[in-house]
Amino acid sequence: MSKIVFFCIPAHGHTNPTLGVVKELVSRGHQVWYYSYNIMREKIESAGATFISCDDYDTERNLSAKDSTRVGKDLAFSTKILVDTTLALDDKVCKEMAELKPDCIVADSMALWGKAVALKLGIPFVSSTTTFAFNQHSAKIMKQGIGDLFKMLFAMPKTSKQVKRLKDKGYPVNNILDIIGNDDNTHTIVYTSPEFQPCSETFSEKYAFVGPSIRPTTEEIEKKRDKLIYISMGTVNNDMMPFYKSCISALTKTDYQVIMSVGNLVSIEDFGELPENISVYSHVDQIAVLKKADVFVSHCGMNSVSESLYFEVPLVMLPQTSEQKGVAERVSQLGAGIKVDKLDGVSVLSAINKILSVDTYKQNAKKIAEGFKNSSGAKGAADKIIKVCNDIKL
Repeated sequence: MSKIVFFCIPAHGHTNPTLGVVKELVSRGHQVWYYSYNIMREKIESAGATFISCDDYDTERNLSAKDSTRVGKDLAFSTKILVDTTLALDDKVCKEMAELKPDCIVADSMALWGKAVALKLGIPFVSSTTTFAFNQHSAKIMKQGIGDLFKMLFAMPKTSKQVKRLKDKGYPVNNILDIIGNDDNTHTIVYTSPEFQPCSETFSEKYAFVGPSIRPTTEEIEKKRDKLIYISMGTVNNDMMPFYKSCISALTKTDYQVIMSVGNLVSIEDFGELPENISVYSHVDQIAVLKKADVFVSHCGMNSVSESLYFEVPLVMLPQTSEQKGVAERVSQLGAGIKVDKLDGVSVLSAINKILSVDTYKQNAKKIAEGFKNSSGAKGAADKIIKVCNDIKL
């Protein structure tokens, strides 16, 4: 039996893929502890892990609205926030690791404090990557090479102060890339298939492309018309009332059934009386809807795209972040969706009509789904983690 500790950020798209892995590890008799945030407690405990809250050490929640928009866009500022979180957790985590004596730490690629602690304490480490893995080859394919590289190089001198803060607390890092970069020497689980991952053949044998982790559901959605369109802009940046109303206006007189999930940042009452063919909810069971959907209008988060393609549903894509743009680029390359540049219903409807009139979008989505379903899944991820644990014990 092994002792395994997970670290993750408070994001559904990063947490959800790990839950099947946790269940698999627990079912094999291993002990799992999971450092995360209270918003994720219920689902983590349901998977069988011992939940440990990090809320009291969350430095990001105290940011102003202006500074919050800089996270993820400004490398130097983002690095400071990550280092603040790492150092805030330092005493607690180092003490608890000494008591637990884990055989392995598994940390989300964005939960840098997990990797930093593993490096500091010499604990075997596995990176959990819920987006694409990136190296110089995949960056070129994803069209995120020169511009992003320039921004990173420009910001690197500004991160040296943060690196010194880590080194002063015993973290063996020479530059920020030691903890934020993908490298061929780190055991890494990537929650996509080799076929969907750009340039998967260029990564070392330490990478395991296990496919997406798809949550089972027993809920059933009634399909009332021949074609069902599902619209969701994710769980984070979804305060988009003008866009939602524009989609309603464009889709009102169509023969499509439309299910729209808008989150908690807008009020359902503000939509007023809805057309007979359109339903709007704060939340839906996305898996249940995708099982019946014909097109998914999406922000293009990796988790949502993986779920859509798993059920062979082509996409109309409206990416909002650089990560989402990279995912949209890959779907476009493989011919399973259409990227729309304008956030308006007319453009969305035009893309929907094209997808439904050209069979190749559905066929290409089916090809990607086959790759997903042939991947090793949660069992493969668990095998990877246990191998790392056992290799150290030998």
